Amino acid sequence: MDINSLLKKGVNIIGEMEYGNPHLEAVLVLAKLLKVDKVYIYIHGEKEVEPEIEQEFIKLMEKRATGYPIQYILNEKEFMGLDFYIEEGVLIPRPDTEILVEYLLTFIDEKYDKRPINLLDLGFGSGAIALSVAYYRKNVNVYGVDVGDIPMKVACINKDRFNLNNVKLYKGDLFHGIEGLGMEGKFHIIASNPPYISDEEIKKLQREVKEYEPIEALSGGEDGLDYFRKIIPKSKDYLCPQGLLILEIGYNQEKAVKDMFVKEEFKDIEILKDLQGLDRVVLGTK
Repeated sequence: MDINSLLKKGVNIIGEMEYGNPHLEAVLVLAKLLKVDKVYIYIHGEKEVEPEIEQEFIKLMEKRATGYPIQYILNEKEFMGLDFYIEEGVLIPRPDTEILVEYLLTFIDEKYDKRPINLLDLGFGSGAIALSVAYYRKNVNVYGVDVGDIPMKVACINKDRFNLNNVKLYKGDLFHGIEGLGMEGKFHIIASNPPYISDEEIKKLQREVKEYEPIEALSGGEDGLDYFRKIIPKSKDYLCPQGLLILEIGYNQEKAVKDMFVKEEFKDIEILKDLQGLDRVVLGTK
């Protein structure tokens, strides 16, 4: 079967998906299997495809038709201009999280210029926050903590992919991951995109998310605030004076999380909005 015919077959298998783009997804998957770029697919439509590639393509299209995320099929997701390797078991990086990273890059430039500083990312997942900062700001010594084996594997792959020497990754549950390192009071920045979706909202998530992305990276307990209760008070032990705590939040959690910042006597508290104008990030200084 030639490329054009195979693409058409793939699009028909996927069908009309609420959150998908069948033609583009078929192109990307076939390009991955053929180890070529998208342009090749578009200009070589008459080229015949090997039977084994054809079979694997159909298999992946059928998998995608179940709602399985295209990012896991491609093992890749672009974030902050970087192509992150991802696989099932880590949260797929979202554009909204780029708001947090972009703020950090500006904050680091304005407050610290090129002076060496320490940043801790709690629950690094694929490494989206930690590795993006480390890539774009070489003066930042980045420490990352995650409790899962798959996040550790995936983030290490990305660390090597981006050739980063200013990153140290540890396995553990939040601050327990860096106990014994003597880093109390030494972090200039603590950042996290913690699990923050409530039990009730988990049920309402689109199928691609709730059935395939890791529940432990999504669920923040009954009200979605469990991890904020753990992170915000304890972060004061690890932040240096005027150190920044910056957290991604759910769209309806601004007041609750801000109140926790106030209770723990953080200063200069700000709320950042996402691309849809919803509250997405809370930050404050020790």
